[in-house]
Amino acid sequence: MGFEQEAFDRLVQTTWGKRSQMQREMSRGVKGEPFVVQELYIKGAMTPSQIAQAMRATTGRVSTLLAGLEKKGQIVREPDPEDRRSVHVKLTKIGEERAHKQREDMREAICWIFSQMGERRTREFIDLTDEFTTYMTLCMPGKSRPTPEQVKQAFDKANEPGSGSREQ
Repeated sequence: MGFEQEAFDRLVQTTWGKRSQMQREMSRGVKGEPFVVQELYIKGAMTPSQIAQAMRATTGRVSTLLAGLEKKGQIVREPDPEDRRSVHVKLTKIGEERAHKQREDMREAICWIFSQMGERRTREFIDLTDEFTTYMTLCMPGKSRPTPEQVKQAFDKANEPGSGSREQ
């Protein structure tokens, strides 16, 4: 392999070696309380087990997080009217405000970066990131590489309307 190894080394150096404060904040947002708040903001009421599954965490860890959020007045736990054994977790107004502020702060920071990059380079970056992440859904370390048909199916799915990826 030629350019591939050089590109890998540079990617590792760039993503792990130059971790900015913003990257650390973004990483923090995919775990703990920020994650729970954003998940509930996006998806609405969820059970603790659904939150645990989304976080890839134990129900014990989620229970601790929910207790903290409840104490801060950011969530409420309500019994399921159809199954009293089940509980649904919902954001309160305070929790919704926190989620909105987290999203707005991140949007402002990223939009500033895009303004520095310019429109053409930003669009190229987004397109390349979309393509790269589609490949990443297929290719796992230590696993066999996907077939050309699997790659085609993944890109077809990624380009479906409503998939969150760019539409062609």
